[in-house]
Amino acid sequence: MSTLDLRAQTRSLLLSLGVPAERFDGEGELRVRSPIDGSVIGQVPVDLVTSVDTKIERAQAAFQSWRVVPAPRRGELIRLLGEELRAHKDTLGELVTLEAGKVTSEGLGEVQEMIDICDFAVGLSRQLYGLTIASERPGHRMMETWHPVGPCGVITAFNFPVAVWAWNAALAIVCGNPVLWKPSEKTPLTALACQAIFDRAVSRFGDAPADLQQLLVGQAVHGEALAASTKVPIVSATGSTRMGRAVAPVVAQRFGKAILELGGNNAMIVAPSADLELAVRAIAFSAVGTAGQRCTSLRRLFVHEAISEELLERLERAYGSLPVGDPREAGTLVGPLIDRTSYEAFAEALRRATEAGGQVSGGGRALSEEHPQAFYARPAIVRMPRQSSVVREETFAPILYAMTYSDLDEAIALQNGVTQGLSSCIFTNDLREAERFLSAAGSDCGIANVNIGPSGAEIGGAFGGEKETGGGRESGSDAWKGYMRRQTNTVNYSAELPLAQGIKFG
Repeated sequence: MSTLDLRAQTRSLLLSLGVPAERFDGEGELRVRSPIDGSVIGQVPVDLVTSVDTKIERAQAAFQSWRVVPAPRRGELIRLLGEELRAHKDTLGELVTLEAGKVTSEGLGEVQEMIDICDFAVGLSRQLYGLTIASERPGHRMMETWHPVGPCGVITAFNFPVAVWAWNAALAIVCGNPVLWKPSEKTPLTALACQAIFDRAVSRFGDAPADLQQLLVGQAVHGEALAASTKVPIVSATGSTRMGRAVAPVVAQRFGKAILELGGNNAMIVAPSADLELAVRAIAFSAVGTAGQRCTSLRRLFVHEAISEELLERLERAYGSLPVGDPREAGTLVGPLIDRTSYEAFAEALRRATEAGGQVSGGGRALSEEHPQAFYARPAIVRMPRQSSVVREETFAPILYAMTYSDLDEAIALQNGVTQGLSSCIFTNDLREAERFLSAAGSDCGIANVNIGPSGAEIGGAFGGEKETGGGRESGSDAWKGYMRRQTNTVNYSAELPLAQGIKFG
């Protein structure tokens, strides 16, 4: 397909989703390139930085009315959003592939994640439970209630250009909060599409306030303005640890609430009793899916020395047959990196690993003659003698560092011996090993799995990690509490006024 065809295809998808042509096909300052061939597929106008305050004021106005709408009614809007997403799943998934470079099944899977979180949030709208608490004072009832907080700023990254917005927006809106979304400057087209889909759900809903969901298209400065505003009580930011270091202190200084989803340097331990066939399949998907550009991608592999040679030989054979290419083509498993900067980081990490004594299998650039402006990387396995500095850093690319261990305590210490703490897993058929890995003395990550890889989390569980991953939680379980404020209430239904702790006054 020619560059012209690629742009035409993008244009057709956006128009079919209801995005006006002037939002992506004019003289906009932001040039959007498809990682498939590096060509420009859209030009998007950038919001003036001065308009951020205006949009925040509009969100505040929306909050005044939305916060008093009954939560089950708010859930109805998200139910309609889920219906719209179901109706446009194929089109939006195709757009994700064109703009972010994901293979077709992963693009569709990302939209399915959006549908799933809508379903979750609809049920949640009738389950924003508080507690009834035993009071020590006779004739008193004590309870806690949960209330909306206000506008929620959502800053998302290119690698999941639509799902992470949905994780946040579905919960925030059900909880009574408007949303201000600053998408990655690398993937604004899918954000425009989501806004159009959301607007269609609002038109069907009928009485939602204007500006309940707004887009902020621009650069880092737009996100900085969201983080700094005292009128945005919640900021959910997904991206690098470096980005989190910039956002977190600004939000904390004004006593706002930050939900941070930052770097991951995820590991797998493969024990002697592991099912190696299962492990190989899990490693392949976890390490090379989305071209290694998931925050939960597998980056470090610790294999027991008794089985290391057998497993690594299997892996190297499997890697040698992985189809790298156009993510739209059937059979492709590894699409492109997002841009040149990502490929350069990939190459530099392999250079440093080699200097540290690593033996590289795979690696290098693919399809450079067919697509000189695109950056396809051959997935690499690096046999490392130790966990060197390059291994302890996160490189957003398909690099798997493999090391051996002799006992489980050593493996757990190696896994935990990095500054990130997002996702982890162990492959073992030994119950004691599995339970130790999941115990307080085991993995220090927010996600810990047994006999399943570190990536591909379901929306039902709270998603997030510890240490430099930021400590935030999104999606399922009780992550909804991050979008609300807790209030403790005491009601005196007696004719007396007893004081707590038995205090006598007067």
